[in-house]
Amino acid sequence: MAPIGYLETGVIYCDDNLHRLAQFPAECVDLIYLDPPFFSNRTYEVIWGDEAEIRSFEDRWEGGIHVYIEWMRERLIELHRILKPSGSIYLHCDPHASHHLKIAMDDIFGLDNFRNEIIWKRTTAHSSAKKYAPIHDTILYYGMGDVTWNSPRTDYDPGYLDKYYRFDDGDGRLYWRDNLCAAGTRKGSSGQPWRGIDPAAKGMHWKFITTTLDELDAAGRIYWPPRGTMPQYKRYRDELKGKAVADIWDDIDRINPVGSERLGFPTQKPVALMERILSASSNPGDIVLDPFCGCGTTLVAAQLLDRPWIGIDISPTAVELEKRRLVKLGAAVKLVGMPVTEDQLRALKPFEFQNWVIQRMNGTHSPRKVHDMGIDGFSFMLHEPIQVKQSSAIGRNVVDNFETAIKRANKKKGYIVAFSFGKGAYEEAARVRGADGLTIELLKVVDLLEGKADLVTPEIGLFGGDVPLPAPRAADARPSVQELVASDTGEELGQVAEEQEPYSSN
Repeated sequence: MAPIGYLETGVIYCDDNLHRLAQFPAECVDLIYLDPPFFSNRTYEVIWGDEAEIRSFEDRWEGGIHVYIEWMRERLIELHRILKPSGSIYLHCDPHASHHLKIAMDDIFGLDNFRNEIIWKRTTAHSSAKKYAPIHDTILYYGMGDVTWNSPRTDYDPGYLDKYYRFDDGDGRLYWRDNLCAAGTRKGSSGQPWRGIDPAAKGMHWKFITTTLDELDAAGRIYWPPRGTMPQYKRYRDELKGKAVADIWDDIDRINPVGSERLGFPTQKPVALMERILSASSNPGDIVLDPFCGCGTTLVAAQLLDRPWIGIDISPTAVELEKRRLVKLGAAVKLVGMPVTEDQLRALKPFEFQNWVIQRMNGTHSPRKVHDMGIDGFSFMLHEPIQVKQSSAIGRNVVDNFETAIKRANKKKGYIVAFSFGKGAYEEAARVRGADGLTIELLKVVDLLEGKADLVTPEIGLFGGDVPLPAPRAADARPSVQELVASDTGEELGQVAEEQEPYSSN
């Protein structure tokens, strides 16, 4: 497909980023940040449990590091094509692959355009028996031509300020006595004697020309020590703009395990990290792209900083989460490539379909991966059991079995989600309500798709905008790659049920 001639922002694409990037026009993006799957962290591939992730997983890992680098190289070539001549790119990687990726980046973006290897201290402690504890990530920064650069600054250490900015002339303004001279002689005005002091005699020169020295002295900015020593320049503490950030970042902590920002995803980066990168290498109005946008932190930072953004992720589950995070900030979000019809939902692989249903209901996943005793998740707030069936014309036996699961969970209500239900299912649900006082709500996928199931998916406005974002599967509930591949038929998840004739009350 030929590249498009314009670029729409405020869009999240659910797609393979290589396919999507090929459709972007050339030289259209100001800043790119990408945090691709780390070569060392294969288990993170199943954060979402999407079938699309598994295809991507197999593409990357089969064949080892060289296949991974080639997989990355294809995408880096496209990113180079769409980056503006004045643009910047930040590639976040771990030490297992950073040296390989540095070679690829030098080749594609140009060795002369390499700006920094940034070391981010992502944690304070990590036990390791026979090697130094790995506590950092690497971020490779390349800038093309005359890049945007807003030098980031941070607060000085209080101990440093107290040590050096401690002099006071009685006006309450603390200052540091800095040298007025620098090493080496000069032939111009800065190398000439001033006020009877010849810097050249000491192999030095003034940091300012002599007329400027006169102005500084008249303004009281020069400290005159006892005779025989050099005058000094007064640098006032209240004029400090902050300490320029170097290439070792140890002042941005990983996300607090119990903090409000944390969504529970192992690869989530703090918003502060993204804000530093975006503030330094872009201005308001500049277009920011994240082609591996995960849970959407780059897009959130761009929204907060008034930068138009574009995101790409292969996982429908991730894309839905990104949209919800951005909507909570008041952003207008357009999704492209998401399943929007019943046929598309039928075509999803089982774990992916289960993710879609649970997320659509603002629910939480079952703590079990499979063999979940008939419960795939729990509803919003009331924590009522949910069972997902990727089938049509669900029969009486499914309802009967789910009744047992609801009783085991000590609940009085539960939900079964399927494409359609047979007459026997409705009859059994009515019997259960009359005999045991249990409510089994039979929800059709089309109701979730069209937003009709209001009692299950409450409007955010009813809760002041504070409906929690969907949580990921717990660590011990994330399916392995083998389980995901084996689940293609849905039988391992129990999503396939014996079908009967669909029932219609009409």
